[in-house]
Amino acid sequence: MLFGRGKKSKDERSETAGTVEESGAAAQDPEAGEAAGTRGDFRLGKGPLDIDEIESREGYVDLGALLIAPAEGLQLRLEVEEATQRVVAVTMDLEGSSLQLQAFAAPRSEGLWDEIREQITESVSSQGGETEEITGSFGTELVAKLPAEAADGSRGFRAARFMGVDGPRWFLRGVLGGQAALEREAAAGLEELFRRVVVVRGDNPMPPRELLQLRLPKDAAVPGQAGAPQAAPEMQQPERGPEITQIG
Repeated sequence: MLFGRGKKSKDERSETAGTVEESGAAAQDPEAGEAAGTRGDFRLGKGPLDIDEIESREGYVDLGALLIAPAEGLQLRLEVEEATQRVVAVTMDLEGSSLQLQAFAAPRSEGLWDEIREQITESVSSQGGETEEITGSFGTELVAKLPAEAADGSRGFRAARFMGVDGPRWFLRGVLGGQAALEREAAAGLEELFRRVVVVRGDNPMPPRELLQLRLPKDAAVPGQAGAPQAAPEMQQPERGPEITQIG
């Protein structure tokens, strides 16, 4: 598994995205009361997981707020805000498609995924794009298509598939790009990795929709670096991955 970093400024993030405001939602919680109880927690037994649902962190790539299960051929890219050097997202690249992950703090008692999908739909529509709600492996999902111009000048669109999952006081958003955005078969590998993601919310009080802190794993190393642990993910040269979502 390879590991890389991508840098992006606030201007770049607005240019490549401009479609979605940072989103967060709530999860069922034993202390949340009747409101959360009526909503239920469909992810239980399906994933993604909460840190309290695993016995050990051993074997995971530890990115702070997210633990990632390794897989053959998987490459990871941390998206870094250039001005602050804050890690704002992690992107998983597999077999020509991508899955961008962001975890947010969330309130205890109510889910916001319905509201967030509406916001995405309105933003995409304002840019001349279109969206479609579908039923996917993780409940209601949203496929967004935005107008785009190819290198040869021809007009087309770029697509992304948004997945939102509520957990205990956290919300995890996954955005599929490439073939996986439109083809179920192409998305299978990344969907399975999304299912195995572990979210580490922490106990600190945080306002809803605030990004949970990501960080570079301690044992990450640049390719060819002397003394790097054999099992450590390798670092790629920084690169910027195409996004359809606004970060930060």
